[in-house]
Amino acid sequence: MKPCSLPRELGEDADDRWMAVCRAAEADGIALPQDPEFVALLKRVLGLSEFVARSCTSIPEILPDIFRKGDFKKPYPADSCQDRLRAAIASAGDPEALGSLMRRFRQSEMVRIAWRDLAGLAGLSETMTALTALAETCIDGALQMLQEWQCRQSGFPVSADGRRQELVVIGMGKLGGRELNFSSDIDLIFAYPEDGETVGGPRRLGNDEFFTRLCRQLLHTIGAVTSEGFVFRTDLRLRPFGESGPIVMSFDALEAYYQQQGRDWERYAWIKARVVAGGQTAGQDFMNRIKPFVYRRYLDFGAFESLRRMKQKIELEEQRKGVENNIKLGRGGIREIEFFGQVFQLIRGGVEPVLQRRGIQNVLAALVAEGHIPAAVREDLEKAYIFLRMTENHLQEFWDRQSHVLPHERPDRLRLAVSMGFSNWEDYHAELNRCLSRVHTHFSKLLVAGDSRQDRDNLTTRLEGVWLESVDDEQGREILAATGFDRPRQVMRLLDDLRNDPATRSLSSEGRDRLDRVVPSLLKQAGGSDLSVEILNRIVDLIKTIERRTCYLALLAENPGALVHLVRLAGASPWIVSFLAQHPVLLDEFMDPRTLYAPPEKKELAREIQKKMDRIDPQELEYQIEELCIFKQIHTLRVAAADVSGAVPLMRVSDHLSDIAEAVVTTVVDLSWNHLVHKHGKPRCELDGKSCDRGFLVVAYGKFGGFELGYDSDLDLVFLHAGQPGNIEAAGAAMDNSQFFSRLGQRVIHIMTTHTPAGTLYETDMRLRPSGSSGLLVGHIEAFKQYQEESAWTWEHQALVRARVIYGDARLANYFRRVRAQALARRRGRKKLQQEIGSMRARMRRELLNKDAGVFDLKQGAGGIVDIEFLVQYLVLLGACRHSELLQWTDNVRLLGVLAQTGMMADDAAFFLRKAYLAYRLTGHRLSLQNRAAVVPDSEFRMLRKNVRAIWRAYIKN
Repeated sequence: MKPCSLPRELGEDADDRWMAVCRAAEADGIALPQDPEFVALLKRVLGLSEFVARSCTSIPEILPDIFRKGDFKKPYPADSCQDRLRAAIASAGDPEALGSLMRRFRQSEMVRIAWRDLAGLAGLSETMTALTALAETCIDGALQMLQEWQCRQSGFPVSADGRRQELVVIGMGKLGGRELNFSSDIDLIFAYPEDGETVGGPRRLGNDEFFTRLCRQLLHTIGAVTSEGFVFRTDLRLRPFGESGPIVMSFDALEAYYQQQGRDWERYAWIKARVVAGGQTAGQDFMNRIKPFVYRRYLDFGAFESLRRMKQKIELEEQRKGVENNIKLGRGGIREIEFFGQVFQLIRGGVEPVLQRRGIQNVLAALVAEGHIPAAVREDLEKAYIFLRMTENHLQEFWDRQSHVLPHERPDRLRLAVSMGFSNWEDYHAELNRCLSRVHTHFSKLLVAGDSRQDRDNLTTRLEGVWLESVDDEQGREILAATGFDRPRQVMRLLDDLRNDPATRSLSSEGRDRLDRVVPSLLKQAGGSDLSVEILNRIVDLIKTIERRTCYLALLAENPGALVHLVRLAGASPWIVSFLAQHPVLLDEFMDPRTLYAPPEKKELAREIQKKMDRIDPQELEYQIEELCIFKQIHTLRVAAADVSGAVPLMRVSDHLSDIAEAVVTTVVDLSWNHLVHKHGKPRCELDGKSCDRGFLVVAYGKFGGFELGYDSDLDLVFLHAGQPGNIEAAGAAMDNSQFFSRLGQRVIHIMTTHTPAGTLYETDMRLRPSGSSGLLVGHIEAFKQYQEESAWTWEHQALVRARVIYGDARLANYFRRVRAQALARRRGRKKLQQEIGSMRARMRRELLNKDAGVFDLKQGAGGIVDIEFLVQYLVLLGACRHSELLQWTDNVRLLGVLAQTGMMADDAAFFLRKAYLAYRLTGHRLSLQNRAAVVPDSEFRMLRKNVRAIWRAYIKN
């Protein structure tokens, strides 16, 4: 903020204070710097801060020290405070002397920090960082000396197995968030790793007693007010049980308290928690242990009610007399900005680790990056935060008092305005009010009840009576009929069934209240649909599955729009409802229709999945797999939603599902590769005498290879490598290159098929590799080539028609394509090929056809999907030797087009087969979304089937 020159009346105060400082320095025999720049800046600061003037008068040597070091011109390096404190307290021989030296050190540092701030040389970030570093350094410096002295007297504490114990000091609030203000208290929680007792002293003390004594001495040293002031005021009220709780607890005791008794406001408090002093390694271990309490591994809409109560408490406090001029607690103040960010952190932080950040500015940036708030909202809140926090610091720098209230007297108001870069109070106050107004507007929109009782319409109120049985059965049926249900008696039975379900009966009062809010809204939405009873039945089944996790009921209760989309999709597809029952975390997707019906393109999927993996510790494999499962499920749901709403056509549906699978497989291979290389070293790979980077290839076959994946499709895969003979040179223990790739393949399959709380990624089928189940899991590319040339059956070359590379080095991928082309383009006798393909088709029909009477099996039935696929494969194998264009594509639709272009198939036959193929696939697809088998009544598709069989006979001759 650009400094504003001092007006006359403040300039006179500055001159008077400068003279007082000069007299004090002269009396102590201290020569003050006369540098014009230094004196000009000092006078400005003296005019704006009684605290700086008082400090320089009582300790005039502060000024030559600041001038000599050039501290008024530059910020200190972040880690230099420790060295300065160590030098300042080196002579301390006991706790009393330590406290005195630390108070003088603190005063000198605070003068320097206030100087740079009020002179306009430091921004808010520098000031907060410097204040936080000072507090941390003072706590840690005092703790080290006090602990050393106490260990001399009592011995040092150890655990039951003899490991030395250290106190861990956890900074809460602004200290934890590195956002201390100038006169801030510091909120602390003390802990130690394990129970035990001291050794090496005159008598044994329990660790609890040892650390209690140490904490009390630390609090006295830095927090007691003496004639020299204090170091930092301390506040321990955030510890378990508050002021009545023990001053320090073991990790186990702390964890047990939070898991058993922790409340949402304590989760809120722990968002900014950070180890600030003492045992850093042990402290970080405890922070990892407490993280599941703070951040739930699901979207925690269950916290809505408690957060709403916290918000209401804030609003009530803002109405109290005396806070209207309080920039922290008043309307639009600092507390509202912090609450805004922390609401998102509590609800979403468990599934979006990027939100597990300290510091509100960092949180706001993450919220924009994740698409939770518009950039304009962040700009409003961040601008206001900087303005209000600078105002807060300047208020406190005037007197070094913990004040958040705007001054009433004219000189004090002018001083504040000038410090903030304004020439008068009126202009400053107008900007302040603009900031407060913008903040309160955004704050007011938080946690607005989705269906507040006051806003319910008459129909919803009457449906509430039906659900709560406050109306008789006849009235209930009338209300349901008026809502749109054509079978109200059946609806009454469904509601009875839900009421009496064991999961419903065991709900807590809070959970029951959430269910009581959801059901009337559900009845209203479902009643307006064409399939009202069917939709209600499907969603009631879903509720029975999810209601034990009442956070999902809270999500539906708080977001009526989500319920609208749930009803819509439940009517279109029971498969979607079943999918949600298996993965209820996906209910969050219903909150944003912009993404729900718009599956992203391939490049966007790759960016998103990489972003997710970058946030997770590479050692947390289970968490990585779980996040991949959620990623797959989210995007599968989006494809299904777009599909049933008609937003994307059938072929694009399969493309999207294939893109999701490719993104997942690529990530799984990368994770597996990085793990094995870190553990064993990198294998040596060559092809045609040239080295390959990774030398590993993943080839997709079947539906995956042909871009025809469905919602529940397995993945047909083949793994190939180009490893050279010999061992990995960098490995600690020798490992053969081929063994490396075998383990790589095993690890990929393990990750793909591992069951996690979020489900499984994909079932994989590796039987299409050379020699099938008896062959190597990962074969060498040269062995694959030899197998295709010498040993492969015709049906294996048929499968190769739909094979494509989805992962691997460009060199290896190109080599595979050449091998594939050579295998497919070999010359074949027409009659023999007809006989082999016809024989294989007849065998498949015998073994796989649905033989139920009166139905047509869309896939295996005569004239069905497989007949068309075999026809395409037959003509590709027959004609690829003459038409290389047939080797370009792996999907049947485009291959039919190329067969027509090359004259391998008549145009009308190719057109007709394409039409039939898409009709069959579309029907099978719709049946899948209805949770039904891919069969239709025998009366359907008769002409299509007849013509497909005719074309089959024309080409295959059997």
